[in-house]
Amino acid sequence: MAEPLLQAEALVKRFGGLVATDNVAIDVKPGEIHALIGPNGAGKTTLVSQLTGNLRPDSGTIRFAGRDVTRLPTHARVRLGLARSFQITSVLREFTVLDNAALAVQAHDGHSFRFLADVRRDHRLRDLARRTLETVGLGPRAGALASALSHGEQRQLEIAMALATSPRLLLLDEPVAGMGTEESQRMVQFLGTLKGKRTMILVEHDMDAVFSLADRISVLVYGRIIASGTPDDIHRDARVQEAYLGTKLDHDAGAGATPATAATSA
Repeated sequence: MAEPLLQAEALVKRFGGLVATDNVAIDVKPGEIHALIGPNGAGKTTLVSQLTGNLRPDSGTIRFAGRDVTRLPTHARVRLGLARSFQITSVLREFTVLDNAALAVQAHDGHSFRFLADVRRDHRLRDLARRTLETVGLGPRAGALASALSHGEQRQLEIAMALATSPRLLLLDEPVAGMGTEESQRMVQFLGTLKGKRTMILVEHDMDAVFSLADRISVLVYGRIIASGTPDDIHRDARVQEAYLGTKLDHDAGAGATPATAATSA
């Protein structure tokens, strides 16, 4: 069995008297989509911030690609291959779609966001950026201003920017948040094309997206992982049913997962 690409053990994070993550353990295997779900206030944001380096745990360890990264800052983890897309889009709206993607490539090369003129002159950066945009279906929109994109297209662009850094692990923070039904379905279909090709952590409250995409699911409640397993395992777990306010997680063949409102993010 392959060693986990990401492995966290015994993570504890306190804010005063609040224990936001309580001895959390989670691992992500190469090539899998591992979904993280839980009711509002479960501690998902705190856990993700520890995995990405935005927060340092009070105790516990985080290993990425076999290396202890517990004390490494965010930018160092990005250089190792961990990329994150955020719940709120972070694209540069006044620049073109291609400029945004090229700037992400430039940043990964270690130059940070230097000057837009550099990006516009560097054919290597722009060629790689164009290929990444094609991957997410935004090739025809390369010349458009990011501000002209729909909300769903902006989320696609943000994922393209993350992919442009050639990540070993992509952390997606509610990729379908705020989307209508059609945009949400398109995003799920796109992410499905990455299944088995990219290692991902998916933080999501939309149960249709979770059960369609995830290889494994971990359920976080009051700072603790109460269950972790395949979608079928999670669907049948009585502890998960209780955590979701007694609402049955209906996800039989052909019937969508219903309790999206019970699984709002933290």
